[in-house]
This record gives sequence, structure tokens and C-alpha cells, in this order.
Amino acid sequence: MTNVAVLGTGIMGAGMARSLAREGIDVTVWNRSAEKAAVLELPVAPDPATAVRDADVVFTMLFDAASVAEVMREAAPAMKPGAVWVQTSTVGLDGTAELAELAGRHGVAFVDAPVLGTRQPAENGQLTVLAAGPEDVRDRVAPALAAISAKIVWVDTEPGAGHKLKLAANAWVLTVVAGTAQSVALTEALGLEPRQFFDLIAGGPLDSGYAQLKGKAMLSGDFTPAFALGGAAKDAGLIRDAAASVGVATDLSAALAALFARAGDPDDDMAAVIRATRPPA
Repeated sequence: MTNVAVLGTGIMGAGMARSLAREGIDVTVWNRSAEKAAVLELPVAPDPATAVRDADVVFTMLFDAASVAEVMREAAPAMKPGAVWVQTSTVGLDGTAELAELAGRHGVAFVDAPVLGTRQPAENGQLTVLAAGPEDVRDRVAPALAAISAKIVWVDTEPGAGHKLKLAANAWVLTVVAGTAQSVALTEALGLEPRQFFDLIAGGPLDSGYAQLKGKAMLSGDFTPAFALGGAAKDAGLIRDAAASVGVATDLSAALAALFARAGDPDDDMAAVIRATRPPA
């Protein structure tokens, strides 16, 4: 039986914890706001070190590299021999390197494993895991990864490879959402019914299920978070930094970062980027 600790029970971490428990895995959770963890009706640890003490696999699903590092500086020394840290937060290339180095200092096996998916896939165990880590730990983490995912892609053995693919995928996701918002705002401002745009692309080569999903939220104004604006802005910045590090143009990623950052409440769903594309009131 695999014992798993989940550190961070926000939108994604909560769904992952429930998916793990649903598969019969023993799960202990920890969150800075204990009340967010308590609603899961799973064992809640009072601190990260206690959470990981008996865990075979430790998942981190926190906001950024700084928050992950802060938590794991406390947790890593308490991990038992042979336990594996599976780092699923989107933290960028530099952040992944820093966290892998932290793991190495404590003799902890490290898997770089950002995920594709939002609230519902996390709740349903239907995420896509983009993993990179040593081949000798893959069997140890397999049951836990299978419980949270519909697809596991082992990108490479070196930490950072998972993030490289994740940033490329997120660049596409954020572009689709912001581009959809621009088309909605443009049709509205030009006096057309924006549903005509979605009817136009429906079923054809220009269609996108994600554009239809986020477009529905834009038109209804329901921004219940599945992937928050704050996370989108943070990820766009990480994409910009990664692009700059290898000489790829940063114009688009910089524009995306600015759009998502100025679209209002960072806890709203990223579909709220429509607010940044509409004409000023």
C-alpha cells in the first residue's frame, strides 16, 4: 500500500487528494489554511514535516517556487528513506532547478511532474502528468500518478524536462484563451452577437473545445475558478522567462502576462481575461 502526502490543497491539490483517496491510497494532507484541508475529510497534518513522515510519495501543489521551497525546507528532512518527492506545481525552469537542488541536499529522490488540467480533471483523476525523473523511481510513484491522471508522459530522466513541455503547452492554452477573449470583445464592440463567432468556428478546423468552454464563461460572466487569473499571469511570466533564456521572441508571452495580470480579481477564472480586452467603460 502506498502512503501519499499532499502538500497544498487549493483547487488542484484538493482534487488530486480526493482522486488518490478514491483509489484506496492512504492520503495525508497539509495546507497553510487548515480549514481548506479539513473539508476534504482526510487526515490533516499540523505541519509539513508531520505530513510527510510516513509517506512513500510526497506531492507538492503550491503556487510558485518560493512557496514550494519554503514548505519543503521543513518537510524534506522529515521524509523517510526511499520516499519520492513529486513536484507538480508550475514553477518554471529556474524554480525546478532550485527545487531539485534542495531535494539533492537532503538525499530525496525528485520527480519534476507538472500537470495539464484544471479543477474538474483534478477532481476526476483525469490530469495529464508531464514527468521527468530517474527511471529507478518510476515504479514507486506509478500507483500515485495513475490515481490522479488519465495520461502520464515521461519526458526525460532529468528534472526540468517536464517543465519545458508544460510551459510550451501552457503557452498554447493561454494564447487560446486570450485570443478567444479578443474575438469576443471585438464582435461585441463591432455590434455583433458574439455567439456568431462560436457558431462560425464550431465543428471546423478552427474550433477548439477549450475556446468554446472559456467562451461560454466569458459570455455568462461566470468566473468560478478552474484555473485562476493569478496562476495564468504567473505562468505567462514563466513562459516569457523560459523563452528569453533560449532566444525565443517574448512579445506574445509578455503581452499575455500583462493581459491576465490586469483582468481583475486574481482568484477569478482565467476566462475573466475578457475584462482586459473589452473597451474601457
